[in-house]
Amino acid sequence: MSQADEIDYEIGGSDIQYVEIELDPGESVVSEAGAMMFKAPSVSMEAVFGDGSQKNKGVWGALAGAGKRLLTGESLFMTVFTHGGQGKAKVAFAAPYPGTIIPVHLPDLGGELICQKDSFLAAAKGVSVGIALQKRIMTGLFGGEGFIMQRLEGTGWVFVHAGGTLIERELAAGEELHVDTGCVVAYTPGVDFEIERAGNIKSMIFGGEGVFFARLRGPGKVWIQSMPFSRLAGRILANVPVTGSGQGEGSVLGPLGSIMRGN
Repeated sequence: MSQADEIDYEIGGSDIQYVEIELDPGESVVSEAGAMMFKAPSVSMEAVFGDGSQKNKGVWGALAGAGKRLLTGESLFMTVFTHGGQGKAKVAFAAPYPGTIIPVHLPDLGGELICQKDSFLAAAKGVSVGIALQKRIMTGLFGGEGFIMQRLEGTGWVFVHAGGTLIERELAAGEELHVDTGCVVAYTPGVDFEIERAGNIKSMIFGGEGVFFARLRGPGKVWIQSMPFSRLAGRILANVPVTGSGQGEGSVLGPLGSIMRGN
């Protein structure tokens, strides 16, 4: 396992947060493409093929890292920000939608974290962004994130984004928690992630909570979000007025539009 850069950070904002990272000369941080908010002039940017970790050296290493990212649905490239000047310099990354940025020091968790495939925001250079395959067929098919999640490994800080309000739970050995599949942001490798049917047939069809939920069993730590992006996007799409319909909350005519059309 490669040694990650030691970085300092500060998280700001309330509804839509950002993380400001302070770099010493020669230190680097890697992020998803398009996540940067601002940077000092002495901080250079470089798009890299793969996950940006130091262990992916050479052509085959880069191809392996890029292949992992392709499987998780992310871009083949990541961006590395390196401080090439004197003193200290800062670079900041913004959350993609309202929520909470979670700072995680991987050594405190045994060097590994499993998270949603779209929740990774940034990390110290040297952290590997790989894949974690679900062990059970049913969990992979109906677990909300499919077979593939992201596996973050290394010795440094990583920053993961959760939608809405964040809840952290420490599960004792054998302790269980039932969670909506889309609300699971991340968990430590010791947590057993499986799916269960959401009650009887009537509850599954008319309960409005989906057909399955996630059963998380300790020991380990889990992070839960109150507003998954898929749920947020669904609510927005449901309230987008059809062009020319004169309906919807944003329509000037509002309910009058329906009356004028004879509805």
